[in-house]
Amino acid sequence: MANLIDKTILRSFVPPNALNHENFEELASKTFVEDIPAGRAIFKAGDSDKQAIYLVEGEVELIANDGAISLVKAGSDQAKHAMSNLQPRKHTATTKTPCKVTRIDSDLLDILMTWDQMSGIEVDEIAVEENFDEDAEGGDWMTRILQSKAFMQIPPGNIQSMFMRIQEVPFKAGETVIKQDEDGDYYYIINKGKCKVTKPSKNNTELILATLSDGDAFGEEALLSETKRNANIIMVTDGVLMRLSKEDFNELLKEPMLNWVTREEGDKMVADGTAVWVDVRLDSEFKNNGIEGAQNIPLYMLRMKADKLDPSKTYILYCDTSRRSSAGAFLLTERGLSTSCLKGGLFSE
Repeated sequence: MANLIDKTILRSFVPPNALNHENFEELASKTFVEDIPAGRAIFKAGDSDKQAIYLVEGEVELIANDGAISLVKAGSDQAKHAMSNLQPRKHTATTKTPCKVTRIDSDLLDILMTWDQMSGIEVDEIAVEENFDEDAEGGDWMTRILQSKAFMQIPPGNIQSMFMRIQEVPFKAGETVIKQDEDGDYYYIINKGKCKVTKPSKNNTELILATLSDGDAFGEEALLSETKRNANIIMVTDGVLMRLSKEDFNELLKEPMLNWVTREEGDKMVADGTAVWVDVRLDSEFKNNGIEGAQNIPLYMLRMKADKLDPSKTYILYCDTSRRSSAGAFLLTERGLSTSCLKGGLFSE
């Protein structure tokens, strides 16, 4: 019977070491240790198994297609990273001594990393707005939405379909629209009224992160990352919200706002000087196998860095599988920047 991995060992691996407690515990509950005798192949060059394989004990030889050999020893800096993690794999891994390894489902790990970073609001970096102008005159919500740079990129037919499918829902002052830690189900646009974005602070008081009014949209982050809501949205005044279901949001808004490129196409755009590679993974992941010359802006930092990016450039975002990069591309596109995503992520190389 396979044994669960020691959490201390799991915490030494990159990127599991960056997960918050809840997501780390979820990963640990699904991560087992496997014993492999000396002289056995763990994986072979050309394999596409969608696993992040870490060495827990022992020594492993990595043999590249050109015959070059490197040695990975458990506990070393190299062993903190998954072995030959680009897929299809570029090496054959053979145990030199009896070894213990752990195989983590790459999709599971990437989902947990996306959840973690999409929910990582740094409240001390957000100005708290306490004074609400109740009498401010809001513009027409539909006009504001249609004039936004993000919606200009969506096909007219999708916009028409959105307005046909969107639901009008009234809310009372003080009513909670979105509750933190619930599943994401709708994308919202404020037709009329004001909302506040809140999170509980360390002393359990309400911390106001932002105020939203006519034409503002919210709720997309949980839909993009398929995770829990990361804040509360509470009505400040009576109002009317327009909401679009998760399925309609993905079909009509998310997919049309994403452009996909191959590695070859992306390299050509960068060589032409019209584009920049952006690695949205953590710094430790980027340093291990990032694209040469790329900028490293972790997903959770994109909101804060967006206004410093050059609007004349196209930013080609990538991660291991394209899950984090597609979420990041949507966020940058909402802010009027030109983006593309590496199709399939690094694992597709």
